[in-house]
Amino acid sequence: MKTKLPARKPVAILGGVRIPFCRNNTAYSDVGNLGMSIRTLGALVEKFGLHGEKLGEVAMGAVIKHSSDWNLAREATLSSGLSPETPGITLQRACGTSLDSVITVGNKIALGQIEAGIGGGSDTTSDVPIVYGKSLRRRILKMAAARSLGQRLAAWKGFRPRELKPEFPGVAEPRTGKSMGDHCEMMAKEWGISREDQDALAYASHQHAAAAYESGFFRDLVVPFRGLDRDNILRADTTLEKLATLKPAFDKISGKGTLTAGNSTPLTDGASAALLASDDWAKAHGHEPMAYLVDSQVAAVDFVHGEGLLMAPAWAVAQLLARNGLTL
Repeated sequence: MKTKLPARKPVAILGGVRIPFCRNNTAYSDVGNLGMSIRTLGALVEKFGLHGEKLGEVAMGAVIKHSSDWNLAREATLSSGLSPETPGITLQRACGTSLDSVITVGNKIALGQIEAGIGGGSDTTSDVPIVYGKSLRRRILKMAAARSLGQRLAAWKGFRPRELKPEFPGVAEPRTGKSMGDHCEMMAKEWGISREDQDALAYASHQHAAAAYESGFFRDLVVPFRGLDRDNILRADTTLEKLATLKPAFDKISGKGTLTAGNSTPLTDGASAALLASDDWAKAHGHEPMAYLVDSQVAAVDFVHGEGLLMAPAWAVAQLLARNGLTL
């Protein structure tokens, strides 16, 4: 006997919020991923009147987080005002973490597993996990497992002061040894993207963001936090002339470097979240959908053997369009 599967439900995007994005080691230097996530989730709960509401899922994540934040989404949920019976799951897919969190929630709604959920994420390089090297960690574990004073002392036999040197999270891709900036520089050279074009794009980005703030475009999206009501990475007073004076930030040797501190993405702290739901849930709670999540696609490339590390989104978009019979 064949069982007919239920039809896929439309996934409505009801809205979202974010805190102002800040340059690392500034306004949010002592907050961390959990604090930013709690503020963001709490603001979303307030915006949509979700106090005490039991949702089907809260999916969030962070690129770099402490081991104590092992389920960041669940901990943030418990402090957000939502029902404590709301599940939370923490995900990670590098720079696509928040987007994948939204996709995860959307897929559950589409399958009829849940009626509503929140997807989002946070990121900080101001509060990164700094750990000790393997040698010292092994000594500490041996001492913790020791059953006598002699065993505890033996764990420190041969100790060297250099073992106290801390280890910071790596910024280089393990297989190439290059940072994202290095790979982006390589991509710009391969595709012939000039310094002038990059500067022009960066300038336009700052101008458009400034205009959006002035027009009130972000009024229902960005919520105040830590005394800020707008991004502190915005440089509305920058000019093409100022950008042109900056030196290359990554390729500093060849004389052909094009990425600078002015046309590259700064290290930023922030968090965002979006509410998704089925049409029935949205109608029952009096919310009008802003848009619908219809499809999604992820891709991976063999960057070790030729393709650019940062080109996966281009492949994903092409595959998504092809599957839906669309073109750009």
